[in-house]
Amino acid sequence: MSKKLLLVTSNYYEKVSNNLTEGAIEVIKENDLKFEIIKAPGCFEIPFLIKKNIDLFDGFVALGCIIRGETYHFDLIANECARKIMDISVSHLKPIGFGILTCENLDQALIRSDKNKKNKGKEATLACIKLIR
Repeated sequence: MSKKLLLVTSNYYEKVSNNLTEGAIEVIKENDLKFEIIKAPGCFEIPFLIKKNIDLFDGFVALGCIIRGETYHFDLIANECARKIMDISVSHLKPIGFGILTCENLDQALIRSDKNKKNKGKEATLACIKLIR
């Protein structure tokens, strides 16, 4: 039986998210797995969407980008999002690849999402696949 992944991607920084998603899909297809994609308005909503679908998929990949601004908001969103994703993974024993970039600026995010450079969507998806196998 083929394993099925859910990609949950924040579309707040659309170019970055699209790059991460393309990298993730490339790895999924190389491994001959089934997948679906759900878009979230921001990274903070990703854990909710994973939890809502926890029984329907074998693994999950969280994709998105949080860029530091002038306030504490960056730290709150990045820390709480990571904490809740880990909580869900451990409590439900389901792997969740963490492909949420936390960057100082958009240039860093574009490099880390570029399919020909450091695409973290690929890396997070590969980690998830290794755990479900």
